Amino acid sequence: QLDLQAEVLVVDPPRAGIAPRALDAILDLRPEMIAYISCDPATLSRDLKRLLKGGYRLERVTPFDMFPQTYSIESISLLRTG
Repeated sequence: QLDLQAEVLVVDPPRAGIAPRALDAILDLRPEMIAYISCDPATLSRDLKRLLKGGYRLERVTPFDMFPQTYSIESISLLRTG
């Protein structure tokens, strides 16, 4: 167990989303704010459900098109302790 503190955490997981053990570590670390960059709405939804149950509130989700003329849309979600 590491004794870490963080005010802001930026996560940019692969398409599979955040691994369950990593989500546990994030909830244990309890940063004030999380910026979650995602390329897959399904895994984003799954991970957000866990973070919301862990005491975070979703403030904003912003989609953006980093790859014009493809189907891929990225998003960034901002969560804060609630």
